[in-house]
Amino acid sequence: MNVAISQRATACARTSSRTSGFPQGKTFAFTVFDDTDNSTVENVGPVYRLLSEVGLRTTKSVWPLGNVSWGRFLWTATLQDSDYLAFVRQLHRQGFEISLHGVCNHDATRDVVWAGLQEFAHLIGEYPRSYSNHSLNRENIYWGAERLTRTVPKLCYKVVALAGCAKGRKFEGHTVSSPHFWGDICRQYIKYVRNLVFDEINLNRVNPTLPFHDPSKPFVNYWFSSSLGADVASFCKLVSEANQDRLESEKGVCIIYTHFSKGFCDGGVLNRRFEYLVRRLAAKGGWFVPVSELLDFLLTRRSDAIIPPAELAATNRKLRTLRPATSRSTTAFSSNVAR
Repeated sequence: MNVAISQRATACARTSSRTSGFPQGKTFAFTVFDDTDNSTVENVGPVYRLLSEVGLRTTKSVWPLGNVSWGRFLWTATLQDSDYLAFVRQLHRQGFEISLHGVCNHDATRDVVWAGLQEFAHLIGEYPRSYSNHSLNRENIYWGAERLTRTVPKLCYKVVALAGCAKGRKFEGHTVSSPHFWGDICRQYIKYVRNLVFDEINLNRVNPTLPFHDPSKPFVNYWFSSSLGADVASFCKLVSEANQDRLESEKGVCIIYTHFSKGFCDGGVLNRRFEYLVRRLAAKGGWFVPVSELLDFLLTRRSDAIIPPAELAATNRKLRTLRPATSRSTTAFSSNVAR
């Protein structure tokens, strides 16, 4: 399966729509990319029951391979856990997208990445369409300072990283000479890769060319930005009543990047504020589909997938809301960190 940019741009040109609305007459779009760190059936299951009940279909990432004892996030369930696999398969049957967040909880060489991708396809029945890098994994593609394109933001990022736990870390998924290289595999099998995160519910305000291709990063077909909702507190702040109403009035697009394992459910009981806000949002005229389905649709509304240089530079300058992958301190990049 080849997902060449030139072929996709041609397809977009043929199907381009000039309307500002969404399918089924919906006025705005909202979805979630759920980072799998620390997820278990117990702590995210109730969240997905709520989403399913109210009609929201979102994206859940997974690790297809088992945890290694020397890795991080050891409590995270993987597709090698039978109960968790059954739970994820059920979500998939219900219309949720299953995505990739790396293949395991530690660095992976090219062979391990390939094995994890095949295991994903074997267990889920298809290859993942979207992907997000995981934490400090060495095979992360265009991660760390390489997430950025402009020189000054890159230098700022490196300064912040030196003060945090990213000091000395290398990310080599795009480095052809590295044993962790898998850029060609990513380009062939993965359509969308998550990059920058902004403290803004309507992504049209900060990254209207969504999704986009960056020619300086040829191993990624399309990038997508997301909105900051790392844990239950930041999620609820972002999806406040006022922000919901603004997203609707602006006919906007929201893709929240979160961890449903972080405080959304305690002892099987959902956070009351979260549940209220989700039910309120679901009652609006939004288009609630998984990340890849939303991005597919957005592609059809443009004839060119390449992000304009001025827009790319503007996203790089928004360092107050960009979160480094590894810093937990309050910095010019962000005061809220989510991996």
